[in-house]
Amino acid sequence: MKKEIQVKQLETDILIIGGGTAGCYAALTIRENSNASVLIVEKANIKRSGCLAAGVNALNAYIVKGRTPEDYVDYAKKDADNIVREDLLLTMSQGLNRVTKKMEQLGLVILKDENGEYVARGNRNIKINGENVKPILAATVKELSDVTVMNQVNAIDYIVKDNQILGAFAIDVEEEILYEIRAKKVICATGGAAGLYKPNNPGFSRHKMWYPPFNTGAGYAMGIRSGAEMTTFEMRFIALRCKDTIAPTGTIAQGVGAKQVNSKGEVYEAKYGLTTSERVYGTVRENKEGRGPCYLRTKGISSSQDKELQKAYLNMAPSQTLKWIEEGKNPSEQNIEIEGTEPYIVGGHTASGYWVDTKRETTIKGLFAAGDVAGGCPQKYVTGAFVEGEIAGKAAIEAIERNKSGTVILSKSEEDLIIKSKKQEVERILNFESPMFSSEELEEAMQKVMDAYAGGIGSNYQFNEKQLALADEKIGQIMKLSSNLYASDMHELMFVYELKERLILCKSVIAHLRARKETRWHSFAENLDYPEKSDEWLKYVNSKLVDGKLTILFRDLVGRGKTYEHIN
Repeated sequence: MKKEIQVKQLETDILIIGGGTAGCYAALTIRENSNASVLIVEKANIKRSGCLAAGVNALNAYIVKGRTPEDYVDYAKKDADNIVREDLLLTMSQGLNRVTKKMEQLGLVILKDENGEYVARGNRNIKINGENVKPILAATVKELSDVTVMNQVNAIDYIVKDNQILGAFAIDVEEEILYEIRAKKVICATGGAAGLYKPNNPGFSRHKMWYPPFNTGAGYAMGIRSGAEMTTFEMRFIALRCKDTIAPTGTIAQGVGAKQVNSKGEVYEAKYGLTTSERVYGTVRENKEGRGPCYLRTKGISSSQDKELQKAYLNMAPSQTLKWIEEGKNPSEQNIEIEGTEPYIVGGHTASGYWVDTKRETTIKGLFAAGDVAGGCPQKYVTGAFVEGEIAGKAAIEAIERNKSGTVILSKSEEDLIIKSKKQEVERILNFESPMFSSEELEEAMQKVMDAYAGGIGSNYQFNEKQLALADEKIGQIMKLSSNLYASDMHELMFVYELKERLILCKSVIAHLRARKETRWHSFAENLDYPEKSDEWLKYVNSKLVDGKLTILFRDLVGRGKTYEHIN
C-alpha cells in the first residue's frame, strides 16, 4: 500500500530553523524586544541539540581585562590570514561580554577567582562549568510566551518568491507529516556541515568526530538551492585533536601549556607557525617526514593538573578521561598523541557560510543567518553565536516593523502548486520501488570521493586541479544516484535529505577550492598546483546558483572602518 503524507500549514511571525546556540538566543532576544510570535523547528530536541549538546568547559570568545573588541578582530583576522569580514567581526566582538553576562544571569556557572573576577584561560577565554549550558537555554526558551518549539521536525527547503523568503517546508521525523510553514521573516541557525569527508574512525565509530555528525549542511544547502550568495567555503576547518577519542586539544595546550612535540621529543609548533591551520599542517608534515607520531607534551605536569584535565574532559569529552583511566596512566605519565580530523565546513571557526550584511541578513530578503551557518566571521565560537542570534533576532523584528522588503505573496494557485510538488517529492522517496543503493552506501561513496580527490585525510589534505575535476564529476554521478533512494519511514527520509544536503555542499566546496588559485591556509586549502599565497587573492571567493549553474563571484575585502550592506 502506497504511503500518502499529510500536509499541515502553519503560520508565525518569525521562523527559526535550528534550535541550537544561535537559534535559542535569537528566540530569547525576539521575545524580550517585541510581541512577535516565534516558531522554532529542531530536528532533534533543543534540550540537547547542536554543538553544545555535551557541554563546554570554556568560553573561547571573551574580551578579558586589558583587551578590546578590536584586539579580537585582529586575532581572528591574523588567524584567517586576512580573509575575514572585519565589520562582522567587530559587531560580534562588541557583544561577547554582554551575552556572557546574560548567560550567567540565566544560571551558567562561570569560574571566578578570590576577587570575584572571571578566571581567564589565555587572552580571549574564560573557564565555565558548561555541562548544562544547552539545558539552561532550552529551559529559558520553553518559558517564553508565544514561542512554539517543534522538536523532531526537519526543515528541508525554503519557500522563496522574487528573492524574498516566505517560509519553509519541513518534515516530521516520526509522523508522516509535511509542514508548510509561512513566516514574515526566517532566521537560519542550522549550524555547519560534518560528514562530507571520510572520517578518522571507521565503521561503527565513524561518528566519533569533532563536529556534531547531525549537522549536515542543511541551511547551506537550502540557501544554495534558493539562490543565496555564499562565501569562503574553500576555507575548510580541520581540527587538531587527541587521537582516536577526537577530544579537544586546546584545553591541554592552553590549560597546562603543553607544547606540540614529535617522536624525538622536539618542539615543532613554532617551526610551522601557530595559527590554527599551521598547527595541523606542522603535525601532517612531521608525520610525512618520518618524525611521527606527534604529541602534546604533558609528561611531568603536576598531580593537580592531572586532576584538572580529567575533570575538564568529563565536562565535554568523557572518552578522553575514560581512556586515561583504562590505560592506567595519567597525562603526567604519558604524552597525548594528536592528529588532524577530516575537513568540516563551519562558519564558527572559519569564514564559510552565507554572505550576510551587518544585520546578518542574507542576499535573500527577509532571510537571516546566525552562528555557524553565517559566513565572514570566524572564531565566533559559542558566545559569538549568541551575539549573532541576538543581532539577527533584532534585525528580523526591525524588518517586520518597517516591512522594508515590501509585500510579496503567493497566489492560491502558486501555493497549491509548490505544496503539490513538495508532497510528490517526499512521497516518491517513501514509495520508491527497487532502489539500487541506500543513503548510507551513497554517503560512504561520497566521503571516499572527497577524501581521495578533494583534500581529505587520505591525501594529507592536499589536492590539485585534476583531482578536483574528478571529485566534481564523481559527486555529480552520486547526486544522480541519490534521486533514486527509498525511505521506509520518516526517520530514514531525514537521512535521505541529509545525504542530498551534503552532496550539494560538496559540489560548492569543490567549486570554491578550484576557484582560489593559491595556498593561503596550509591544510585547510592545500593546493598543490598553487603552493604559494598571493596578494592577488586578497579577496573573497563567493558563489551563487544562477539558472541551475553554480557561479563563482569575487568580492573586495571589507577592511577596518568599512562596512558592507547589501545596498552598497
